[in-house]
Amino acid sequence: MTADGGPGDSRAEVLRRVREALGGSRAAPPPVPRRYARRLPDAQAGSRADVLALFTERVADNRAAVRHVSTDEVGTAVAAALWGREAKQIVVPADVPFGWLAELDGVRALADAPAVDTGTLAAVDAVVTGCAAAVAGTGTVVLDGGRAQGRRALTLVPGYHLCVVHADQIVGTVPEAVGRLDPFRPLTWISGPSATHGIEMVRVEGVHGPRHLEVLVVED
Repeated sequence: MTADGGPGDSRAEVLRRVREALGGSRAAPPPVPRRYARRLPDAQAGSRADVLALFTERVADNRAAVRHVSTDEVGTAVAAALWGREAKQIVVPADVPFGWLAELDGVRALADAPAVDTGTLAAVDAVVTGCAAAVAGTGTVVLDGGRAQGRRALTLVPGYHLCVVHADQIVGTVPEAVGRLDPFRPLTWISGPSATHGIEMVRVEGVHGPRHLEVLVVED
């Protein structure tokens, strides 16, 4: 504060008025409520089948496609999904299970080792990955760069993402998923195709990620 009534005085006066408007100083910050659900309600978490059904419902709500397959049907389901998109060239993490791609015919799969350049990623028709965890309550799949997931660019550049989710990776709520994940890994949370809204509230898909997401739930 200055002695001659300069800018310092004006700042002090503004801050004084703000404090008065707020009701004076507070001895301690107000408590932050933590009432978010850590578990699904009993009506939704009655059985493992209920959790899988909820995940399926939420994924569909997020405008993504979802199908359930058995372990020995994964290769056939992956091939069918790619043929449905008329995919000719795809990219996959270097450590993707061979069985996932065993039924491909007429589709060229590029392994991301060494890393595929961005221009090539933009030109491929699809990417196929696994995930680290999935959340039934929000229909979210989470990738952390681990096995069969690859680097983040793989799932952000191609226009179609086919994600294989094993049933035992699906938990009920976000806090449960967080408890399974390593916070030091590069986590990507995906709830449906990439979408954003401009100031006119027009939904635009594919601005910062794939325009299409399909999830294969593998019931082991």
